[in-house]
Amino acid sequence: MEAIAIGELSRRTRCNIETIRYYERIGLLPMPARRGRYRSFGLADVARVHFVRRARELGFTLDEIRALLGIATAEDMACGDAREIAASHLRQVRARITDLRRMERVLADTVRACDAGDQVGCPLITTLSAAAQLGLSRR
Repeated sequence: MEAIAIGELSRRTRCNIETIRYYERIGLLPMPARRGRYRSFGLADVARVHFVRRARELGFTLDEIRALLGIATAEDMACGDAREIAASHLRQVRARITDLRRMERVLADTVRACDAGDQVGCPLITTLSAAAQLGLSRR
């Protein structure tokens, strides 16, 4: 087994050392063996950090990633379970896209109103003040 120090793991995965330590603390990365006071990782840890980083890039939550890692490491991998997690996440992504498109329309309209200069006051401030009426303050 190749022994990899945390700095080398960070370099290979392009993942910050503090993030790697955080993943250890929350159980996404198993506690590594130690050589003296230094952590000693292996190639499986490199693959696992890559998996976690890619899942984070796709917007999966830490709980979703934990579930996906459980599925990936199970002896009888349940692809249907992974599909359910992905389908739920896809619904959330699509909802965010809808929200972003709505925000884009409001901001584009506001910028056009600013450019036109035919309103009294500032269109952006007016829009932000009326956000509840526009349906943007749902939370």
